[in-house]
Amino acid sequence: MDWPRATTPIIIIINSSSSSETAAFHFGLAKKETTPFPCPRCHMARISCDLRFLLIPAAFMFIYVQMRLFQTQSQYADRLGSAIESENHCTSQMRTLIDEVSIKQSRILALQDLKNRQDQQLVQLKDLIQSFERKGIAKLTQGGQMPLAAVVIMACSRADYLERTVKSVLKYQSPVASKYPLFISQDGSDQAVKSKALSYNQLTYMQHLDFEPVITERPGELIAYYKIARHYKWALDQLFYKHKFSQVIILEDDMEIAPDFFDYFEAAANLMDRDKTIMAASSWNDNGQRQFVHDPYALYRSDFFPGLGWMLKRSTWDELSPKWPKAYPYKCRQFLRPEVCRTYNFGEHGSSLGQFYSQYLEPIKLNDVKVDWKAMDLGYLTEGNYTKYFSNLVRQARPIQGSNLVLKAQNIKGDVRIRYKDQAEFERVAGEFGIFEEWKDGVPRAAYKGVVVFRIQTTKRVFLVGPDSLGVRNS
Repeated sequence: MDWPRATTPIIIIINSSSSSETAAFHFGLAKKETTPFPCPRCHMARISCDLRFLLIPAAFMFIYVQMRLFQTQSQYADRLGSAIESENHCTSQMRTLIDEVSIKQSRILALQDLKNRQDQQLVQLKDLIQSFERKGIAKLTQGGQMPLAAVVIMACSRADYLERTVKSVLKYQSPVASKYPLFISQDGSDQAVKSKALSYNQLTYMQHLDFEPVITERPGELIAYYKIARHYKWALDQLFYKHKFSQVIILEDDMEIAPDFFDYFEAAANLMDRDKTIMAASSWNDNGQRQFVHDPYALYRSDFFPGLGWMLKRSTWDELSPKWPKAYPYKCRQFLRPEVCRTYNFGEHGSSLGQFYSQYLEPIKLNDVKVDWKAMDLGYLTEGNYTKYFSNLVRQARPIQGSNLVLKAQNIKGDVRIRYKDQAEFERVAGEFGIFEEWKDGVPRAAYKGVVVFRIQTTKRVFLVGPDSLGVRNS
C-alpha cells in the first residue's frame, strides 16, 4: 500500500492551535482535511474476511460442477453399457448369420455334389443305353434258348488285368455265348478300364458309382473290402432284378478260367436245383496248390465260402440281398468246390495288397483236363448222401498222431487222418504241411464239418479232423 511522502520537512507544533494555519501556510502547504493513516493489520484482516466470503460461493460452485460431472459420467456409463450390449447383440446376430451362411454353403456343396452324381449317372445311363443298342442286349436268346447264367467280371482300376481276364473268358465263352452272356461291372470311373470294357463287342458294360463314405466296423479293416461288398450287391441286384437272370457267375478282373469252366458250372447249377442247402458253387479250392491236388473229377462240400469264381441262384440272392454283409460274404449254408481249381488268380497287386500271393495263390493248379460233366453222376454231393460218403472216406484213413506228422504220413500207404483239438493245434499241423492255416468265423479254410482234406505225394489224402467232426474217433 502506497503511503504519502513529504518533500519538505514538516514542523509540527504541539499545543498551538492558533498558529497552525499560519505555520502551514508559511511552509507553502494548503489546508486540507486530515485522514488518519490505516493500520496494516486491520487492513489485512479485512481482506482475509472478504476472501472467506468469496470462498463460500466458490465451494458451492465446485460442488455443483462435481455433481454435474458425476451426472455426466453416469450418463456416459449408461450409454457405454448400452453400446456394449448393442455390440454384443450385433456380434451374436453376426455369428448366427455366419452359421446360417455356413449351413447354406454346405447345402449348396451337397446340391452341387448331388448334381455331379446325377450328371455322372446320366452319362452312365447314356453309355449303357448305347451299349445295349449296339450289342442288342434285349435279344439274349438265340433260337429260343434262354441263358443259363450271366457271367460278370468285377473290375475297378486295372485295365491290363481286365484285358487278360476277358481274353481268357472269351476263349471258352464264345462257343456258348448264348447260354452265358458276358458283362463287365466297373466300380468307379477309371477311364482306362471303361475304354477297355467298351472296346469289346461281345459283352455289356455296367458302371457302379459310389460316393458314400465308408465307416469300418472294426479297427484296422481295409476300406477296400467294404467298397467291394457294395459293388457286388449293386451288380447282383442289377443282374438278378433288372435283367432277370436266374443265375449269375461272378469273376474278378484278375482271373483266368479252365477249359471246362462253363461245363462245370452247368453241372453245379443242376445240382443246386436239386439241393437247396448249397448256397453257392465255387470254382476255387483254397488248398488247390499243385502239391496238394490230383483228381480233376473230385468235388467237395464246404462250410467255408471260397469265392474267387462262384455262382449264385436268384432264389438265394433274394435271401442275401437285404442282409448282404458290409465287408465279407460269410457262412450261411454250404458251398460246392472242386479239388482242382477252375480259375487261376494272377492278381498279385490288388485290394488284398498281395496278401498270401506268393505262398498260396501263385502255386495254384489250374485244371487243364476237359471233364465231361454231363456224364458225371453228382448225386453223392447232395446233403443226404454227402455226409455218409465223406465220413466213410475219413474213417477209412489211417490215424496218426504225435510229432513228425509229415514224415509219418509219407511213410504210410494210403490215406491218413490227424486229429486236432483246437484252432491253435490246427494251425500248428497245417503249418507243418504248408496248407492254409487261417480260420474265419470259427471255420478253417476249405473245411467241411471241421475236416480239411488235401493230398500229398500226388494221390494220398490227408484229413485234418476236428474234435467234433462227423463222430469219427482217432483210433
